[in-house]
Amino acid sequence: MKSSVSTLVASLLLVVVTAASAAPSKSDRQAKVTAAPPPPQEIILRHGLSGAPLDALATLALRFNDQEAKLKTGGGRISLEDVQGISSGERTRLPHLALFDQDDAMSMFDTRPRFRQLHQVMATGKERFDAKLFYPQMIDAVDDLTGKMQALPLALSLPVLFFNKAAFAKAGLNVDAPPKTWWELQEAAGALREAGYKCPLTSSRFAWVHLENVAAQQGEPLVVKNGKIDQLALNNMVNVKHLALLTSWQKSFYFIYSGPGREGDERFASGECAMLTGESSLYARLAKIPDFPLGIAALPHYEDVYVVRAASVLPDGAALWVLAADKKPEQQVIARFITFLLKPEIQREWVRATGFLPMSPAAVQALRESGANPVLLDRAERRLSMNKRDSARTRSGSGKSRIRAILNEEVEFVWGNQKPAKEALDTAVLRAAPVLAAPPTFLR
Repeated sequence: MKSSVSTLVASLLLVVVTAASAAPSKSDRQAKVTAAPPPPQEIILRHGLSGAPLDALATLALRFNDQEAKLKTGGGRISLEDVQGISSGERTRLPHLALFDQDDAMSMFDTRPRFRQLHQVMATGKERFDAKLFYPQMIDAVDDLTGKMQALPLALSLPVLFFNKAAFAKAGLNVDAPPKTWWELQEAAGALREAGYKCPLTSSRFAWVHLENVAAQQGEPLVVKNGKIDQLALNNMVNVKHLALLTSWQKSFYFIYSGPGREGDERFASGECAMLTGESSLYARLAKIPDFPLGIAALPHYEDVYVVRAASVLPDGAALWVLAADKKPEQQVIARFITFLLKPEIQREWVRATGFLPMSPAAVQALRESGANPVLLDRAERRLSMNKRDSARTRSGSGKSRIRAILNEEVEFVWGNQKPAKEALDTAVLRAAPVLAAPPTFLR
């Protein structure tokens, strides 16, 4: 009996010892928990893209996510959110990032959101970010007027003239010699009208193309100092003259106003309108339309004005803005994503897929090495390398979009024959005064 008891005790001790040795210690359990990587920090990026630009953005987001998944300390994840896929009520819920044109803020968010300045986010994320790596004109499009970048100029364009080569040929116009001046454009519109085209010319983004850029081409500032107060200067004689000319074209059915936004794009793409003044990035989409004989030329200018800077057009468009990233880990992921987008090989892929402007000399060099059109690259580089001029722009943020909205509202009175050009622009200057005088309330 004693032997049996001894055997039982020995067996129990063996089980206890074995179980104890098999069970992980507290420190082992903690080690295993520590070793498991945390879930990725999700970053929502809202956009309004479609077609090739959307495919390009989705591809880059996936590549970045794969790169982040390899981080031992836990990375991030970019999730795209199409504004067309969310309800109006949901749009007020701000994402971490948004790729948008400030003119489209209301349709993207049902409000004008505040944002975090990009240079501050990059500093928080401890990522190298030097504005000197960008072209001066790209900085000018998104800075705070002191050279500090508020957003990434990822989807910018220049204003250009598109024309339908088949329409030009039918009207007896030289497809190899598109109009260089506004007077030549008037002659072309007249010939197209006589050839049976009901819409010889239309435009997209009217205020940017026909007010801001026409002024810039002729050396006129957009904003001037009136004492210590900034004042809109788009009621200058060049703009008054140009708007009056377009009014006469409208009455002669040479020019058809399609709206303040991008409404004219579709009318040109469908063949309804023979010419379009709009964004250069539209070329990537138009060039893919079957049997569409597309022509593209520089934005026309006035030769009979004392100062002529025909190439001094202003880049503009959608930029990547930081909105609801309040936590440091979120800003760190965003900073790494920006660094990823700035790689020359990534910029090369983006520009080739979308038609947007290259942001930096490194991007242009990468494009050259990949066999991109050297003539187009030379033109883009010359323009984007120009130093910015004082008072050439209004400040980025809600102020710019509000001023453009005011300009578009006043121009509507001109098309309706309710105001002459000068009165409309004078009124716009007065209405813009409190917008320019207001402090920058759009910063988070």
